[in-house]
Amino acid sequence: MPASARPVPPLAPELEDCCRSGCVPCVFDLYEESLARYQEALAAWEAAQPPGSPPCLPPPSG
Repeated sequence: MPASARPVPPLAPELEDCCRSGCVPCVFDLYEESLARYQEALAAWEAAQPPGSPPCLPPPSG
């Protein structure tokens, strides 16, 4: 059975991505929600890894 891919963290918005007009939801709210989903997915992925398996690092970015 092939190993599942490690979850990839969401990209944080830049400060200039926010229009500062009080949008609901704000881009930073959406990022926080995505980050929470990523953390849950990562914890589940890590728990599913066989004991003693080497850590799987995400691919380098850029």
